[in-house]
Amino acid sequence: MTRISTAELSGYLLSGRLGRRGCLIARRIPFLIRPASKFQARPHFTKIQDDKSRTPPTPPRVPFRKQQKDQAKTAKVHSEKKKKNANKQTVPGWELTVGIEIHAQLNTARKLFSPAATSFNDMPNSHVALFDVAMPGSQPAFQPETLIPAVRAALALGCTVSRVSRFDRKHYFHWDQPAGYQITQYYEPFAKGGRLELRARDGIAAEEPPDGVTVSIKQVQMEQDTGKTSAQPDEVHWIDFNRAGAPLIEIITEPEIHHPATAAAFVRKVQMLLHAVNACVSGMETGGLRADVNVSVRRSGEETLGTRTEIKNLSSFKAVEDAIIAERDRQIALLEAGGVVEGETRGWSLGSTETRRLRGKEGEVDYRYMPDPDLGPVVVDDALVRHLAETMGTFPDVEIDQLVGNYGLSTKDALSLMLLDNGARVQYFYNVLDALEARLGGTEGSSKQYARLAANWCLHELGKLTELASDLQMTPEGDSGAVPSSELADILAHLHRREITAKIAKELLWRVFRAEITRTGVTQTIDSLGLWFHELTEEEYAALADEAFQPEQHVVKEFVRFREGKAKGYPNGKLMFLVGRMMMGGPTERMDPAVAERVMRTRMEEVYVPAAIAGASEGK
Repeated sequence: MTRISTAELSGYLLSGRLGRRGCLIARRIPFLIRPASKFQARPHFTKIQDDKSRTPPTPPRVPFRKQQKDQAKTAKVHSEKKKKNANKQTVPGWELTVGIEIHAQLNTARKLFSPAATSFNDMPNSHVALFDVAMPGSQPAFQPETLIPAVRAALALGCTVSRVSRFDRKHYFHWDQPAGYQITQYYEPFAKGGRLELRARDGIAAEEPPDGVTVSIKQVQMEQDTGKTSAQPDEVHWIDFNRAGAPLIEIITEPEIHHPATAAAFVRKVQMLLHAVNACVSGMETGGLRADVNVSVRRSGEETLGTRTEIKNLSSFKAVEDAIIAERDRQIALLEAGGVVEGETRGWSLGSTETRRLRGKEGEVDYRYMPDPDLGPVVVDDALVRHLAETMGTFPDVEIDQLVGNYGLSTKDALSLMLLDNGARVQYFYNVLDALEARLGGTEGSSKQYARLAANWCLHELGKLTELASDLQMTPEGDSGAVPSSELADILAHLHRREITAKIAKELLWRVFRAEITRTGVTQTIDSLGLWFHELTEEEYAALADEAFQPEQHVVKEFVRFREGKAKGYPNGKLMFLVGRMMMGGPTERMDPAVAERVMRTRMEEVYVPAAIAGASEGK
């Protein structure tokens, strides 16, 4: 084959220009890059489009996301009955076996084999070195700083770091991998032999042992990422090479997981652990961590594992669990019908109830693994490993124990704080708590009280803001560009002292979020708008309670029956109905719902019920 010139090849890769000669034109490959003049709308993307010269005109364009949503709705309608059974963790008579491969992007400023900067949201194709797009003559240059977060991740997973590791080439062709191969570590990875313990609080399946399970990690290897492909309508694809060459670690487990929920819990805990040791900067929700799962089934009692299939690029914890359940059920149905499970690679889409075939399963021979001739061995000094091991910080399990034991948080809230915003939300919580204690003063037992208040607002009230508008702009140091921790602490301090109501506190939070009170401050805003809470007296609360009770005296019968032992439970619904009428009849801005409930309960038990019983006795 005639050698292609560098100028012609660069025009093909970066601008979409094709020469007039050669096999590319002659064979009319269906994924040719069209000339750049055909698509000027997004000039910073490399665009790939199928050849339409022999096909009839296409129908009107439908946005790609709308296509996905319509497909998901159709699948949901036609598979509703199957979906009801999809939440089962086990199938009688069958055993599920799962192995997981997690790809996590490392927290580094440079790519793995080029000095180009790593980026997430920068202009497409703005951080691309010659080697990233396989320009002829370009050579890989290993960036030593990428090894630091990789070693930290391996140590956090309990792995043994190899003193010497080497890079290999994994051959395959796709438009997001211009070299035709990926550089990885297949034969001699930099870490092996780890383990991760999962407890019940991590969300493992209820069928697991009470003391939890341990998942063995076969190896952790470094490798380069591919470019990012964005699917568009009309079978068009945009390619952004900013991600090409970004440093990854691939975490490979042994096939030891037997329940879908446990697999999802494993991925969730790995993400939390990598964030805790500062090895990764983003999680599944932002594309910085992806999971492939290998699924096989066998009949109970069989010793040999069944044929496995691989489901690629799962991008959420729920997708991990749902995809495993769907593939397990597909394989079981196939075997029960007398069929044979084929080793293949399958895909999963948002909202699906079934996996779909992508291609036949490649093996070692298909990938033609070979040592990379352009890269030397990576030698890790024992002193570096010891230093990194000594500076790992607090692991998630220890921190969760502290949040639950020292601060009185529930396990669910502690886990949520650890997972949100790539681990920054828990640091934000600590910042709010410190500022709140400084404003209120520390007393014995007050820390837990402040902590529960702060955790509730850091999780739930801030979460409501993100449902209505943009993100919270959390920083790794635990502060927010949208709601500074100091201003939230100001609001909570006034709320804790009962100087404002919860309703006013939420309004103030929304004003902070919209940057309406950054100059005046929270306290000055409350003062200028007259939002201070001037609570009713006990006598005024009692008068409102009597007023609310008068037209509803018939409900007292339910409370009398409860006191006489004729009712099974206390009629809380009736009580809260009266409290609601009480709140409607008074000045809401001067009323505390908790106090209103206490007063109404007291009046019911000490006044209304005794009066009703006395009236009934006189009637007799």
